[in-house]
Amino acid sequence: MKLRKSGVSIGKIEHHLGIPRSTLSSWFKNIELTPAQKKKLLRDWRNGLVKARKKAVRWHNAQKESRFQEAKKQAQDVINNIDTHNLQILELALAMLYLGEGTKKKIETSLGSSNPFILRFFLGALKRIYNVSIKKVGCQLYLRADQNPQAMRRYWAKQLGLPIASFKQVNIDKRTIGTNTYSNYKGVCSVRCGGAAIQRRLIFLADLFCKQFISEDVHLKNMRP
Repeated sequence: MKLRKSGVSIGKIEHHLGIPRSTLSSWFKNIELTPAQKKKLLRDWRNGLVKARKKAVRWHNAQKESRFQEAKKQAQDVINNIDTHNLQILELALAMLYLGEGTKKKIETSLGSSNPFILRFFLGALKRIYNVSIKKVGCQLYLRADQNPQAMRRYWAKQLGLPIASFKQVNIDKRTIGTNTYSNYKGVCSVRCGGAAIQRRLIFLADLFCKQFISEDVHLKNMRP
């Protein structure tokens, strides 16, 4: 009772003395705190809430990092059991990428992305599997109105290891005039490497693989009791 009359919160009294909050509330129902005490309790409650939120964020981030590292380890275990030098595996990976991201309406082998990492894989796989020459590679940029075409040409040329001459076409999206672009956004680069021969091969490969997998999966399900 003395602690409460001095302005100590019910929560702190409960914690220090081990008396249930319901019991304390009953004991303190007739104790009237001063305006200053109420103000202090409110301030302490708000500060405590901020600390609790920060603690929750730290815990959440730690859990997220733990899950991230576990997923990374699992992925590495898969890679360790794959022969990454096997051209058939590489071609299948390229085919699945092309099925999802590659050009299909036009009669050409091309793929567009805002991620240089994906395009580096695309170019590297084309060179290793089909011996595609850099001279046959052409690139087209799709930029926002406030982006500098020459600077973006240099950026993508460096990222993909291609000569500036490969970047002949630049398209500006006029709908973006008057709006600011995030500094880490470098537009979309579309990489083309010639006609439809490779395109057809990749699409058929991905299509046949998916159909075979689905067929086998359905067959196994029908065999289950």
